[in-house]
Amino acid sequence: MAKFLTQDQIHEYKECFSLYDHRRQGKIEAQQLITVMRCLGSNPTPAEVQRHLLSHSIDRGGEIDFSTFLGIMHRQLQQEAPEEEILEALKMADKEQKGFIMASELRAKLTGLGEKLTDREVDELLKEAGVGADGRVHCEQFARAVSRSSIQR
Repeated sequence: MAKFLTQDQIHEYKECFSLYDHRRQGKIEAQQLITVMRCLGSNPTPAEVQRHLLSHSIDRGGEIDFSTFLGIMHRQLQQEAPEEEILEALKMADKEQKGFIMASELRAKLTGLGEKLTDREVDELLKEAGVGADGRVHCEQFARAVSRSSIQR
């Protein structure tokens, strides 16, 4: 699994994993898996965590070593696929299916719906994604930019 993760990711995962390895034996308790994953920016549901544990034949009272943890994180990252999710959401707003949305419309959605962003946060995202002179934001470019920034955090 390590070949699919960057060295920086592995190092970050190891640091966090070590914080929850209370007995310093290279293992964490299975019941802490969701906490460790969320500390690393992943957002698994309890059902997803249970599936990860079952796929490795680990019960809630068991333990997870770091190698197994890396495999679980890799699989979770693949499942979350933030770029695809963002692109799907943008396509729903792109009623004419032309591949772009007006920056003003995107701002209204990001500051008014769901987990509301501040105007400053939206400014940063739009700056990173690039807004055309015509006020358009290209959906694929925006999804890529947002995905990159969320991975780097």
